[in-house]
Amino acid sequence: MGSLGAGVREEELQYGLAQGAQAIATDAGSTDSGAAYLALGKSKNDRSSVKRDLALLMKAGAEAGIPVIVGTCGQAGGDRNLDWTRDIALEIAAEFGLKPKIALLYSEQDKAVLKAKNAAGKIRPLPPLGPLDDATIEACDHIVAAMGAEPYIAALREGADLILGGRTTDTAVIGSFALWRGAHTAATWHAAKVAECGAQCTVNTGEGAGVLISIGAEGFEVEPLSLANQCSPHSVSAHMLYENSNPFRLTEPGGVLDVTESIYAPVNERTVRVTGSRWEPQPYTMKLEGAAAGRFQTLMLIGIQDPEVLSRLDEFHDKLLHALYQRTRRTIGEAAGDFHISLRIYGWNAVSGDTPAPGTPAPREVGVLFIATADTQAMATQIANTCNAYFFHFPLLRDKELPSYGFAFTPAEVERGPIYEFKLNHVVETDDPLELVRTQWIDLSDEGTAHADR
Repeated sequence: MGSLGAGVREEELQYGLAQGAQAIATDAGSTDSGAAYLALGKSKNDRSSVKRDLALLMKAGAEAGIPVIVGTCGQAGGDRNLDWTRDIALEIAAEFGLKPKIALLYSEQDKAVLKAKNAAGKIRPLPPLGPLDDATIEACDHIVAAMGAEPYIAALREGADLILGGRTTDTAVIGSFALWRGAHTAATWHAAKVAECGAQCTVNTGEGAGVLISIGAEGFEVEPLSLANQCSPHSVSAHMLYENSNPFRLTEPGGVLDVTESIYAPVNERTVRVTGSRWEPQPYTMKLEGAAAGRFQTLMLIGIQDPEVLSRLDEFHDKLLHALYQRTRRTIGEAAGDFHISLRIYGWNAVSGDTPAPGTPAPREVGVLFIATADTQAMATQIANTCNAYFFHFPLLRDKELPSYGFAFTPAEVERGPIYEFKLNHVVETDDPLELVRTQWIDLSDEGTAHADR
C-alpha cells in the first residue's frame, strides 16, 4: 500500500487477497513534512484516517491469516509516534474482536549510546554536514535510526501477525516478508522500491492506492490493485528516480541496489516483469535523524498588485528588507538580540530564492511573506509589530504617495511558534542490525500479555 492514512481501498485489498497475497505492507510516514513530527512525537495525519486504514488492513490480514507490516509509524517513527499507532491498533482490535500477536519495533536512540558510538568512530556525516559532536546529540529532542529489514524478519520469524515499526526505510518495510521467505535479494529490494508509494509506480497515479508485487527466483512482477489501472515499463522504471539522487543505485542498510542492467518488460496490459537487478552487500549502516525545537517565528503576509513594484521586484525586496532591519534596530535596539528577518515573494522566487533571469515577465500579483525570527515568541512578535507599517506601506519611490498592500489577515501578525529542524545527517555503523532496535510484544491471543524482547 502507499502510506497509512492516505486512503486504503477495500476493493483493492480484496483483489490482492484473491490473487494470493501472502503479506500486507505499508509505510506510515517520512521526513517530507519536516522535523516537527519527530521533535513533537506527533503525526501529521488525522487519527480517524489512520484508524480507518489500519482497521481495513488488520481485518484483511486476520481474514486471510497473513501478516500486516507497518513502518515509520506515526509519521516520524519515534517512540511517541509508534505508541500513538499502537494505541490505535489496540482500539481497533477491541472493537472488531481481533486477537493479533503484535510486534513493536522501537528505533529511537539513547543519547549516551550514540555518544559512545561517536567516540568509537562509528558515526560519520553525510554531506553537507561535518563530524558529529556531543553537543549536537544533546541538543536533539528525539533521535531515530532508520531500520533495515532485519528487525521485521525477526518479528515475522517469531510469528507476528501485526508489526508496527519505528523509523524504517520504506523499502525495508515492503521487502521484509519476501526477504524472510528467501526470495531473490536484489529482486526483492527493487520490487520494494517500486512499490514503496503504492500506485505512484502506475500509469494513472490517481487511480488506486496500492500495488501487488510477486517476487520469484530471478525477478519480480508488479501490477496495480485497481483493475482500472495498469503498470508500464516506463511507469515502473521511472520510480527509481523518485526521492533518489541516482536513478540506478539505491543505498539501503547493508547494501546497494544496482538496477543499471535491469530489464522492464510487459507481461500483459496491466503487469510488468523486471529482471537483471543486482545487490551489492556493504557494511551495515543506519541513517540517524535527530530533531529539535529552536527559536521562534512570527509571520505576516501581504498581497501586491502595484505594477511599479511588480516590474522591479528584486529591487523592492532589497530596499524593503534593508528598511525593516533599520527600523527594528532603531526602535528595539539591542533588546532584539540576534534576530533575523526574511521576505519571501511568492509568485516570483519564494521557493528557490534565485534571481529570475533578465527579461522574466512581471507577475500579475505576488504574495510577500514576512518572517521574523528571534529568541522568544514575544520578541519575534514585537519585531513584526515594529515592522508592520513599513511592511504594507513601503514605497518603491520616495517622491510618490504611499502605496497600500493587502494584508491577508487581521491581526496581521501570526505567531508560528518554535522552529523545528533536523540537526543530524549522519549514519551509524553496526555489526548487528538488531543492536539499536528494541522489540516489544503484545500478544492479544494470550489475553493481552506484553513483554520486551530486547
